[in-house]
Amino acid sequence: MSKIYNIALLGCGKVAHLHARAAMEISNSRLAGVWSRRRSSADSFAAKYGATAYSTVGELIRKEKIDLAIVCTPHLFHRDPAIEAAENGAHVLVEKPLAIDPIDCDRIIDACEMAGTRLGVVSQRRWYAPAQRVKEAIEAGKLGTPALGTVVMLGWRDRHYYDADEWRGTWNLEGGGVLVNQAPHQLDLLLWYMGEVEEVYGLWRNLNHPYIEVDDTALAILKFKNGGIGNILVSNSQKPGIYGKVHIHGSNGASAGVQTEGGAMFVPGLSTIDEPALNDLWTIPGEEHLPENWKKEDTAFFKTIEPMSHYMKMQISDFLHALETGGKPAVTGQDGRRVVELFDAIYRSNRENRPVKI
Repeated sequence: MSKIYNIALLGCGKVAHLHARAAMEISNSRLAGVWSRRRSSADSFAAKYGATAYSTVGELIRKEKIDLAIVCTPHLFHRDPAIEAAENGAHVLVEKPLAIDPIDCDRIIDACEMAGTRLGVVSQRRWYAPAQRVKEAIEAGKLGTPALGTVVMLGWRDRHYYDADEWRGTWNLEGGGVLVNQAPHQLDLLLWYMGEVEEVYGLWRNLNHPYIEVDDTALAILKFKNGGIGNILVSNSQKPGIYGKVHIHGSNGASAGVQTEGGAMFVPGLSTIDEPALNDLWTIPGEEHLPENWKKEDTAFFKTIEPMSHYMKMQISDFLHALETGGKPAVTGQDGRRVVELFDAIYRSNRENRPVKI
C-alpha cells in the first residue's frame, strides 16, 4: 500500500481553494490541516474541507506530521511560513511568485537546504500538453538552438479585482503589478524554453489603472546566456483580455509556440478558464499539419476536466512523486527564483534607466 502524504495549506485565500480541491482528488494525499494569518479564515476554510485549523505553522506541521506544505498567502507573506514549515520538517511548495525579491527567495531556498527539505514553486502551465510539446521539440533539436523567445500577454483587470483584496495593486504587499502577479506563468515557460537570462532592459507603465500603485503594463528586451535574444510584453490594460502566448524561434528557422490563455483572463475565485491552451504556432518541417489535430485533441480533453484544479493536481502529484522517488520536483525553488530575478531586473532597469546584468 502506497504512503498517504499529509498536506497542509498555509494561507486560506482564493487560490487555496483550488489547491484544496486538487489535493483531495489525489489518491495518495490527505488535506490534514490549514493555517492562515487570521484564525477566523483558517477555521471557516477547515470546516469547508474537513481539515483542522491551527494558530501556528509549526504546531500544524508537527501535530499533523505534514509531508508537504503549500504556501498560498499574499506575495509578501510567502517567506516566513515557508521557512517555518521547512524548519519544522515539511517539504514546501510555494504559490507563484516564490517571493517579491531575490533576497527573500534566497532565504527560503537556504532554509529548505538547511532543513534537508525539497522546495517547489507553482507553475502549473508546464503541464499543459501544448506547452510540453514546445519543450519536447526544443529538446529533440527540431528548432536548432532556441534563438528568439517572445512572451505576449494582453489581459484585463478591473477595479473590482483590485478591491477584492487589500494587498492587490500595492508595492509593499503585492510587490508589483502585472509582472509579479499575472506574468510569472509565461515568464517561467520562457525561461524553461530559452534558459537563463544574462541581461535585461525593461520598462513599465500604468496605462489605465490610476487607483493602483504598480505596473499594469511592462516590456523588456532580453539577452540569454545561450546567445539568444527575447522580448516580453505583458499588460492588464486590454478589455476584456485577449491572449497569452509564448513563442520560440529556432536557429534553423523553425518556430513553435503555445497560447496559454485565450479570451478573458482567468481570475481565481472570480472567473473560470474558458478556452483550452493551443499550439498556435508550429512551422517545424513535416509537422505543419499537426496543430490542427492537436487542437481537436486538446479541446476534447479540456471538456473532460475541471481546468482550474486539474493542472494544480498534476503539479502536486509531481511533487509527491519526487518525495516518493527521492527526485526533484519539476519546478524547483531555483526555477522560481529565476522568475523573480527576471521581474526584479525589469523593475531595476526602469528605475535606473539602463540595462541590468543578471
